[in-house]
Amino acid sequence: MTDSIQMTRKSMSLVGTGISKAAFLTRAAAGFTFAMGLLCAIEARAANVLTNPGFETTGLAGWTTFGPNNYSENTAGIAHGGANYYKVYGQFNSTSNYTGIYQDIPSAPGAIYSADGWAYTLGSDGGGIHGQDAIWLEVSFRDSSYNALALYRSVVVTGNNLAGFGGTNTWFDLQITNQCSFTNASAQILLPGTVTNTVTNLAAPAGTAYVRYQTVFAQGPDNANGSMYFDDLTLNQTGGTSPPATQWNIVWDDEFNGAAIDQSIWTFETGNNGGWGNSELEYYTSRTNNAYVSGGLLHIVAQQESTNGFSFTSARMKTQGLYATPTYGRFEWRAKTPAGVGMWPALWMMGTNISSVGWPACGEIDVVENNGADPTFVQGSLHSNAGGPTAKYVFTGGDSITNFHTYLLDWEPNSIRWFVDGQLYETQSSQAPFNAPFFFLMNLAVGGQYVGNPTISQINAGTVFPAEMQVDYVRVLEQTAPLQIAATQTNGNVVLTWPANIVCHLQTQTNSLVDGNWFDSSATNPVVISPDPNNSSVFFRLASP
Repeated sequence: MTDSIQMTRKSMSLVGTGISKAAFLTRAAAGFTFAMGLLCAIEARAANVLTNPGFETTGLAGWTTFGPNNYSENTAGIAHGGANYYKVYGQFNSTSNYTGIYQDIPSAPGAIYSADGWAYTLGSDGGGIHGQDAIWLEVSFRDSSYNALALYRSVVVTGNNLAGFGGTNTWFDLQITNQCSFTNASAQILLPGTVTNTVTNLAAPAGTAYVRYQTVFAQGPDNANGSMYFDDLTLNQTGGTSPPATQWNIVWDDEFNGAAIDQSIWTFETGNNGGWGNSELEYYTSRTNNAYVSGGLLHIVAQQESTNGFSFTSARMKTQGLYATPTYGRFEWRAKTPAGVGMWPALWMMGTNISSVGWPACGEIDVVENNGADPTFVQGSLHSNAGGPTAKYVFTGGDSITNFHTYLLDWEPNSIRWFVDGQLYETQSSQAPFNAPFFFLMNLAVGGQYVGNPTISQINAGTVFPAEMQVDYVRVLEQTAPLQIAATQTNGNVVLTWPANIVCHLQTQTNSLVDGNWFDSSATNPVVISPDPNNSSVFFRLASP
């Protein structure tokens, strides 16, 4: 994410990447024209509020997926508009299942929206939709805990009524108009009750914090084949008030770009500590043999070596006493972990009050852990006095933990959600003790109860040493004011400022807004710029992280 400014000998303007609308104020001063734009990376609420509504940014950017079969495609001649479209089909698991995408956009009570989207099914791609397959679009208004307050839907399209929309190989417009009751306010898919009204103005009720736009492909237990394409989706705010503009921005991170582990952030736990309560077989050290930074990555390495009566060494790092998370937010790792018998990698969090209340009363959030003997899954869990709810994400298509993946924990009041590469696979309640700050831990254990208590000989036979967990970054994101540069004029100079609570840095170049020509600036916030008549143009931007 970036926000940038161009300053020439005669003018300066604020510009941004992917910005939909700008308001400029121009006035003459000190021999040059000063133009300042107030921009943010949130589209204007008077127009379509969806990000990437036509899927022209590949990879379903801006959308959260549920279910495994969601794709951004660009087969020639098929898209409704532009080059790309979104394709979805069922999960073929012999049960009723739902697959689709959604966006949650900040909203406010009294906001009014209209919504629709274009749908299409290709006659040669499964020949349409069949059996118990059904698709629809929906808009729901949700409170700050993402519980639904109101539900609006389009007509439901099935194989039985598809011909009424023009049949296969025809784009048709689905208006979202039906106001429905629903059976479970916290469900991923809001199974509807009675249609209570038919309106084109979708009104946000009292308590609204978010509006969710969602596509749904429902497949029945008959496993009928077929797929559906969507394009040019719209959610237009047509009235009412909008909440203050905010974005998810990085407020804390470690990108592991230095020459060594930052010991102002991380400390090590060492030894075996009686197996750490899990019958683990490794001896943790703080040596660079077991944990180091290189190539922009953190390497945590399990070694096959004898020390202090143990057959393996590894590392266990934590931020306890050095950094505590905010209560609620988004927490993101990009990492890959090793396969092998006895390998137990973990990226996790522990309540900061563990010293006073102990475990599990402090609460534990396991963002990622895996049994290396089966590299096809990762697991997310909670642990507290109330129990240990858990779920697994299973990789498909030959993918595994040994490749880099992005693991995201979305922690909100009353809700904790786990994502792998943008796909939601688990939702749990965030009641106490999951309503207070936590600290981070990262470790690569060898052996233990979680991995089935393999013997030393079984581990040696089933694992290639050294074995590494590699972490690209750890990031904490919060909803903040937008990442943008503010410019003011003082005595013929221009003063640039930007938010102090966002992890970002200033970059500059003197050629054009072409990627690859930017250089990091050593300037700190604020920066005083004096226009230079010898330079035709100077560009400034913020880069995060």
